[in-house]
Amino acid sequence: MIIVALSVIIPVASYLLSEKIPDKEKSSVYECGFSPIYQPGKPFSIRFFIIAILFLVFDLEIILLFPWSLSINKICLEGQEAALIFFVILVVGLAYEWFKGGLEWE
Repeated sequence: MIIVALSVIIPVASYLLSEKIPDKEKSSVYECGFSPIYQPGKPFSIRFFIIAILFLVFDLEIILLFPWSLSINKICLEGQEAALIFFVILVVGLAYEWFKGGLEWE
């Protein structure tokens, strides 16, 4: 009963208590750098997508790093070498992108 009540109360309270008139900051360009008003025919910058893909790749690397670091004493030497090679390849890829200017936002 409490879950059902909260499921109804929270959205209703949010709707009633929120401002309905968007201000300048709410309708301005935000995080992604794209204008919230779509202009047809204008191409998107490929840099945004490259940085997004790099973020996903290195975010996945961090996700794999945590369980590996917690179980490092239980993994055999070959498993540790394979994980180390994996991380070295990703770090080399990051360094390559960094030196090529792929992480620069213009």
